[in-house]
Amino acid sequence: METSTRTGRPHVTARTAAVWAVLRRELERQGRELTVLDVGGGTGGFAVPLAEAGHTVTVIDSSPDALASLTRRAAEAGVAGRVRAVQGDGDALASLVEPGSADLILCHSVLEVVDEPAGVVAAIAAALRPGGAASVLVASRAAAILGRAVNGHLKAAAALVTDPAGRAGPRDTLLRRYDAAGAGDLLTAAGLQVEETHGVRVIADLLPATVLEEDPQAVLELELELSARPPFRDVASQLHLFARRP
Repeated sequence: METSTRTGRPHVTARTAAVWAVLRRELERQGRELTVLDVGGGTGGFAVPLAEAGHTVTVIDSSPDALASLTRRAAEAGVAGRVRAVQGDGDALASLVEPGSADLILCHSVLEVVDEPAGVVAAIAAALRPGGAASVLVASRAAAILGRAVNGHLKAAAALVTDPAGRAGPRDTLLRRYDAAGAGDLLTAAGLQVEETHGVRVIADLLPATVLEEDPQAVLELELELSARPPFRDVASQLHLFARRP
C-alpha cells in the first residue's frame, strides 16, 4: 500500500481493503489519539498512514534496512515525530514493550515466521491496555493448498494438507499456516476476545493484472463483499483477526 503525499491518506487497494476497513472502524470508535504498536511493520505501509491520521506509532522490526526506509518515509510524510523505529524480533516482543501501554497493536505476517507464536501473542495481550485491540494477519493454509494444486504441485499441496503446521516441506519459507479456528484459538488462549475474522486477498491474487487495472474499484468492492463470507473468507490468501483485551 502506498500513501498519498498530497492528502496523507492511504491508497487502499483490494489487497489491503479488508484490513483497513476494520482499522478505520476501530479508529472511529475510539475517537481519540491512540498509542499504536506495529510488530513487524517494516517500511511503514500501515504505520505512516496511522501517524498521518494523528496517532503515535512504534514500529518493531528485525530489519535495519526496513526501519531506515520507514524513517525516511515518515519524514517525507511530515510525521517523523509520531513514528518511532525499534529494531527487534517478534519473539523478543515481551522485552521490548511496556505492559499495558498500547491501545492498538498490529501484528501482520509475523506469526507464521516466529519461533514461538504463542509467546508473541501472549506479549501482545500483555502490552495492550484493557479494552485495547489487536489486528492480526496470518497466512492461510487453505489458500496455499489450492494455489499449489492448481499450479500442478500436487505433492506440495498434499503435504500442506497433512502437515501439522501447514508447511509444504522443509524448503517452505514459512514455519506455519493457519485456518480461522486455529488462529482464533491462539488468540483466545492468550486472553484475547476475537471480534471479527475476515479473508484478505480473496480474489485479488487470483485475477490477471489486466482485470485489476481495468476496474480496480469493482475488484475492491467485491473483495470487501466476500471478505466476511464463508467459504470465500476461508480460502483467502491471508486471514485477518481483530481481537480485544477485555
